[in-house]
Amino acid sequence: MKILFVHQNFPAQFLHLGPALVRRGHDCLALTDQLNSRTSPIKTLKYKHDAAKVDPQACRLGRSYTQMSDRGVTVARAALKMRQDGYMPDVIFGHSGWGETLFLKEVWPDAKLIVYAEFYYRGKGADVGFDPEFNQTSFDHVMIAQARAAYLGQSLIHADAGLAPTQWQASTYPASLRQMITVIHDGVNTAALHPNPEARFSLPDGRTLTPRDEVLTFVNRNLEPYRGYHTFMRALPAVLQARPQAQVVIIGGDEVSYGSAPKDAKGWKDVFLNEVKDRLDLTRVHFMGKVPYPQFVSLMQVSRAHAYLTYPFVLSWSMIEAMAMGCHIVASDTPPVQEALEHGKTGTLVDFFDVPAWSRALTEALADPDRFAPLRKAAREAAIARYDLHELCLPKMVNFVESFSPQPR
Repeated sequence: MKILFVHQNFPAQFLHLGPALVRRGHDCLALTDQLNSRTSPIKTLKYKHDAAKVDPQACRLGRSYTQMSDRGVTVARAALKMRQDGYMPDVIFGHSGWGETLFLKEVWPDAKLIVYAEFYYRGKGADVGFDPEFNQTSFDHVMIAQARAAYLGQSLIHADAGLAPTQWQASTYPASLRQMITVIHDGVNTAALHPNPEARFSLPDGRTLTPRDEVLTFVNRNLEPYRGYHTFMRALPAVLQARPQAQVVIIGGDEVSYGSAPKDAKGWKDVFLNEVKDRLDLTRVHFMGKVPYPQFVSLMQVSRAHAYLTYPFVLSWSMIEAMAMGCHIVASDTPPVQEALEHGKTGTLVDFFDVPAWSRALTEALADPDRFAPLRKAAREAAIARYDLHELCLPKMVNFVESFSPQPR
């Protein structure tokens, strides 16, 4: 088959799928934004998107759709050029999150279109209104959130099928669209991501941490309320007071991936650090920024307690990766997490907003690692059984894509 991947940040979710399909003899090509600097063994074409200026006074209900459909038109024009040059894919697999797939059926009506259906915005019942401190819940904000889903719904309506990584994320779609979605997780390489008693993690000051140290970890792409950074920081003073040997290592940038930026600041990092820093021993709190992937792996392998929080939103790959590496994960008791972790069996779940409970849970995890050793073992076993890349998820994904072949297999 000729398979075209479309993603503004390719390879992204298609990191392993593309090469696997090539090994199966398929002709794979990718189309991505020219600003994307990520590399891939898959041949890649790039489109140039000059985003149209949207009137800041325009109705907020239509602004997001305008921006996404604008990118969709850019991608469709690039696709039309590909068609004029003779390229005719059998299957197109694209992410619906930026509007890139909106008009591809107009270019290649006979191709099968699969969209990666990662999340469907809702006015109620998911991220909007979950955290009253940061989520406004007026009727206008409910309508704006619901309107953001317009292009996501259109993407799936015009597709032949959708794919979501978790059952809960698929459930955010309306019932009429949910029936189009197959659930297959992207998968984690559990053979490469495993516990390592010899792991070492170097701090900027030259100190080296090992699995025998009291290491508390927090990891996200960016440090922000959607991922519970505020709750974690507010819990830290009591943890460090109770555990004088504990070292806290925080990975994440100071930009905004989800939600809104703070007023008068680029990101949320210093907002919440400043709130508690007078009660912290800052020589034991280490902000690493964004680090190379091998450093993340080493950190998870020395972690004694790993804190993960999220709104009812997209589940982070890093939490499943932490499970594979046998971390004791202390996580928010929110629907995306509940699907992957079971309290008292594969992890410890805590109410997202209960700061004293977070302090207690993290303190207990650092103080008595032997008590939680069975949870660490069970977390890795669950990762292997449900999210293993090579034995489970990738074969399912390959079969799913090949099921759209125009020729009998």
